[in-house]
Amino acid sequence: MLKTTRGLFIVLFSGFALSAAAQKTDSLKVDTNRLNKYRIDPGKNSLPGIYRPIQIHEEHIPVEMLDYQVSYWTKSVIFGLNFSQSAFTSNYSAGGISAIALGSNFDFKAEYNKKPMDFTTETNLLYGISKNQGQGSRKTNDRIFFDNKLASQVSKKWFFFGSLTFESQFSAGYNYSNPDGTDAQSPYLISDFMSPGYLTESLGFEYKPNKWFDLRLGTGTRQTFVLDTSIYHNQPANYGVPIGHTFYNQLALQVVAGIDKDITKNMHLNVRYALFVPYIQPLAYTSHRIDAILTAKMTRLIAFTVNGTFLYDKNTSTAVQGTEGIALGVIYKFP
Repeated sequence: MLKTTRGLFIVLFSGFALSAAAQKTDSLKVDTNRLNKYRIDPGKNSLPGIYRPIQIHEEHIPVEMLDYQVSYWTKSVIFGLNFSQSAFTSNYSAGGISAIALGSNFDFKAEYNKKPMDFTTETNLLYGISKNQGQGSRKTNDRIFFDNKLASQVSKKWFFFGSLTFESQFSAGYNYSNPDGTDAQSPYLISDFMSPGYLTESLGFEYKPNKWFDLRLGTGTRQTFVLDTSIYHNQPANYGVPIGHTFYNQLALQVVAGIDKDITKNMHLNVRYALFVPYIQPLAYTSHRIDAILTAKMTRLIAFTVNGTFLYDKNTSTAVQGTEGIALGVIYKFP
């Protein structure tokens, strides 16, 4: 019994000693950096992870229509006015004649483009007059031109078109020279409003690769009007109209090419070429006409303008005709 009690006492004393030693060890400061250095990472979690992929779905959100108005029209207006004046005293040693000159031009172009339809209307009006001392007033320029074209797109660059064109002049035109070049004693009438006047209808195909160039290839009819039946006395060909009649109708092949382009920021070129080949007349009666206007803006309102016309039409003259003008004046373009 004594031995058993002694053994039990020894076991209990040993347990208390170990517990005290453990408590003493926990109270000591431990360098955790060294422990982390020798730390053994536990193995991967044996439990399977669950990953859900991100999914993106298209959602249609209703959007109310904005209150915008779309215009398919493109319009431009150019108005120009040129004025020049010179005066001399009667005893001016270098000589000279007092003169006043006034010139004006009006260009309007509008285009409606909503595929496949394209409608273009163009108006070109020119008029100039000068008055020299002792000579009275004389015209320096005179033209009325209207062109309307309706086209339907058949491919990227080709259109089927129909056009209506009108050309004439504002006032009477006189010739101040004899056929041999000498001054005539009195001017004689050679043209007037609707004498001649031209109305041309055409159908065909138009090639339009860009905004500034177009080429029309078609067939059409042209009515030539000479309402003043007395003009043939001074204009024997009577513009192709039989003597005693006021108009003449022709069927012909027509080619029209146009360039309307800004060459630079302040320089604009407008050129129109028209070829007319009558079917029932010899090729010698083929007519060619080129009208060109070059405008260079010097300031917002001041511009330098050069215009010219080249014409060959055997019904009006057997020789080439031409006119040219240079002007510096006020020009306004909108927009």
